[in-house]
Amino acid sequence: MAEHPHATLIRKGYDAFSRGDMDTLRTLFTADCAQHVPGSSPLSGDFKGQDAIIEMYGRLFQETDGTMRAELKDVFVDGRGHAVALHHATAERKGRRYDSDEVIVFRIVGDKVSDLDQCNRDIETADAFWS
Repeated sequence: MAEHPHATLIRKGYDAFSRGDMDTLRTLFTADCAQHVPGSSPLSGDFKGQDAIIEMYGRLFQETDGTMRAELKDVFVDGRGHAVALHHATAERKGRRYDSDEVIVFRIVGDKVSDLDQCNRDIETADAFWS
């Protein structure tokens, strides 16, 4: 059975992120796309528009000297414009290590991502790492 197009879109995005291919990621987002990152660290908040999201991703790589990884574990879709991706995130920063499962809930309009809501297993741990 063929994979749902929304799952394929999300897998393409994770592949581009893992390669640091921000040009490909940009093509997967609507112009007014928004990503919502929970918590109160300097990398938390609402990032609105392709440029803001791509800039935030750049900061993730910069802050971790390129060690940031999000290994996609699975993608679930509802066929109505929603996808949920489970990934395992790891990174090293300032002598500390981050190692946790995370989820992103995607909203898809047509064939592009319009909204990303990140959910962390432990927001306090994520805040401590990124602060």
